[in-house]
Amino acid sequence: MTVFAPTDNAFSSLKPGTLNSLSDQQKVALLQFHVVPNYLTTSQLQTVSNPLRTQAGDTASNKFPLNIISSGNQVNVSTGVVDTTVSNSIYTDGSLAVYQVDKVLLPMSLFGSSAPAPAPEPLKKKSSGADVAAPVTGGGSASADASGAVVFGGQLHGLCVGAVAFIAMLGL
Repeated sequence: MTVFAPTDNAFSSLKPGTLNSLSDQQKVALLQFHVVPNYLTTSQLQTVSNPLRTQAGDTASNKFPLNIISSGNQVNVSTGVVDTTVSNSIYTDGSLAVYQVDKVLLPMSLFGSSAPAPAPEPLKKKSSGADVAAPVTGGGSASADASGAVVFGGQLHGLCVGAVAFIAMLGL
């Protein structure tokens, strides 16, 4: 298994409230998005096929795409919302690798711009000639935006330990 662990600074760089706006299920998906079910060495990160499947699931339809881009010895991670660098190998034992990333990996399904709402229907005329607005239909799906409210500054150690404990709890 491979875990991408954001630094304390990555959390404090989020807009205030970013994480508070998420439901508990979305917070679990965010944590799972930082976990790849396969053990990947640094050399494997440089040649991996994109998009990577994470524990969050579906890479189709831009729900949870995680792409690795390498340039020389530098490895970058892109989610479609943020791009960051793998800056350090924190831990590796042949079955678990933990890599430090400089930003929280924000998945498209939770933080990408939502599809625009359909345009309102044009005004319809009543027989009396008065303009009456037709009801607006559609609405699209709501997605969490980056204006919620928790900053996990100072919690990198808790995140790393929590991520490993969460993974162990799932039996992965």
